[in-house]
Amino acid sequence: MYTLVLQHAAQVLTLAGADSHRPLAGADLGSWHIIENGYVACRGTQIAAVGPMSELDATQIDADTQLIDATGRVVMPGLVECHTHLVFGGNRAHEFERKLRGESYLDILASGGGILSTVRQTRAASEEELLANALHHLEGFGRYGVTTVEAKSGYGLDRDTELRLVRVARAAGRQQPLRVVPTFLGAHVVPPEFKAAGPRAYVDFILHDVLSDLKGEAAFVDIFCEEGAFPLDVSRYYLEQAHKMGFGLKIHAEQLHDLGGCEMAAALGATSVDHCDYLTPEAAARIAQQTEGRTVAVLLPLVPLFLRQEKYAPGRQFIDNGLPLALGTDFNPGSCPSKNLWLALSVACLKMGFTPKEAVAAATLNAAWALNLAPEIGSLEVGKRADVLVLNVGSVSEIPYWLGENPVREVIVGGQVLATASV
Repeated sequence: MYTLVLQHAAQVLTLAGADSHRPLAGADLGSWHIIENGYVACRGTQIAAVGPMSELDATQIDADTQLIDATGRVVMPGLVECHTHLVFGGNRAHEFERKLRGESYLDILASGGGILSTVRQTRAASEEELLANALHHLEGFGRYGVTTVEAKSGYGLDRDTELRLVRVARAAGRQQPLRVVPTFLGAHVVPPEFKAAGPRAYVDFILHDVLSDLKGEAAFVDIFCEEGAFPLDVSRYYLEQAHKMGFGLKIHAEQLHDLGGCEMAAALGATSVDHCDYLTPEAAARIAQQTEGRTVAVLLPLVPLFLRQEKYAPGRQFIDNGLPLALGTDFNPGSCPSKNLWLALSVACLKMGFTPKEAVAAATLNAAWALNLAPEIGSLEVGKRADVLVLNVGSVSEIPYWLGENPVREVIVGGQVLATASV
């Protein structure tokens, strides 16, 4: 018998209908299947059936089946947030005014602020404080319909604090319903203790003294390849060595300059290349071809918005050149203190050339691909985990239209209804 049925939906956004063995790319990003007047049925933690109401098997419904009336509403997969810096101490509200006065991200970092400011606050925070903060932020993500959250470390920059950040992320994932996927970003910037020795010495320290303790604790390693952080050659060396140790690869690259980090990481088999604001369409086409469409470019449109930058990733050209795209917030205390992934979808449409269907796909199925979780989540298909949303909108085109609003009415994680918003 079905344990939960969402019925009479105006639209069921299935995200199904393309190659199930690789991320959506090119025309496929916006050509997945929508069911009008549809339903989603769950059995326990998994999706058991999806289709038009005319095909709903009433014999699988009994007195114990929970029924949700989605008349006039959109039903879609839970959002997959594939790029956050979830665990940190304090905040950087005091730097917001400096940015408003015209100081750049790299200027503030060079003066000892930025990431290094958060490092000082994070090192000083207790594990209990960090966990409480992470749980608070996860509750906020849940209200926005996010059902899976990637969580990067990177605000410790020493062995003990970095391991604590991964440990806190895992603990936070166990203590509430949202799935948390830890990523190790110990190579965020060079810490003060290694300023004289330099970037290569610091990544050698990570490789020799830290990564061995992260086996089975973090799915991916990440590095910030950028001026003021890690140069291309050091980034390549670090990712090569981490890959040999069995870690999945990610990179922050082409955020502020074109250093070639995205192409380098993709050539090493990176699961995702993130930011990409300065990635050229020509390089995007090469990545798509060389990786056979398996490396996902994660675009983060709220970052240039918050930093008041004019340069946004040319998403439309990336799509047209066959590069698979995902969208995230980059939630963090410095360059994007926002959990509103719906706003990121809207800005992607306004500034990066996405259509509404492409934006939804980029924050669900392709975001799942960016975490190597697409076989389990990201679309409404039989056998996948029952992470489902009911929205207070009637069509996919309305999702990015209502700028900054949270359209979520119900959040279902693993077949359990977590929240019902007032209608």
